[in-house]
Amino acid sequence: MKLKPSSKAWMHEHINDEFVKRAQKEGYRARAAYKLTEIDDKDKLIKPGMTIVDLGSTPGSWSQVAAQRLKGQGRIIALDILEMQPIGGVEFIQGDFREEAVLSLLEKSLNGKQVDLVIADMAPNISGIAAVDQAGAAHLTELALEFSKDWLKPSGNFLVKVFIGEGFEEILQSMRKMFDKVVTRKPKASRGRSSEVYLLGLGRKSA
Repeated sequence: MKLKPSSKAWMHEHINDEFVKRAQKEGYRARAAYKLTEIDDKDKLIKPGMTIVDLGSTPGSWSQVAAQRLKGQGRIIALDILEMQPIGGVEFIQGDFREEAVLSLLEKSLNGKQVDLVIADMAPNISGIAAVDQAGAAHLTELALEFSKDWLKPSGNFLVKVFIGEGFEEILQSMRKMFDKVVTRKPKASRGRSSEVYLLGLGRKSA
């Protein structure tokens, strides 16, 4: 199949991307690893002994970073609709986070223990229709926020990918009600033309 000009341009950019090259060299599964690395270097989110939930984890680069920084002390539960190759120190649940049965499975695996940190680098399957994709992304963010509301311990933190556009302000307002502080992060590994940013909720307020 012949590549479209836009696909050729993306492939050329991807191959020459410094973060793609670094990921290949340093053994990370995706360039997204450097988004979490930069945010964690700045905000010191991951500490040994924590319980971390990674939503939308596949291919696993965020779980890789989290596992390295836990240094074998703590627990990571990763979840994605797509299969993820095993990572040492990471428990994986395959399923659609939007389904009640999958959410129940995740909650059951926590065995009543609250979570220190929720990280969510989720994106819906892209249809190419901006309004549909924006709504799908916002829905995933709302679900991740709802999970955090139920399972984050007081003072726990929440990091989520969002897209600037419809629904963004509502998500921001919801997070401000729930956390002591909400900040926006745009790491260097996040492509400049992309509308994605990361919202970080610091200090889960007591219910």
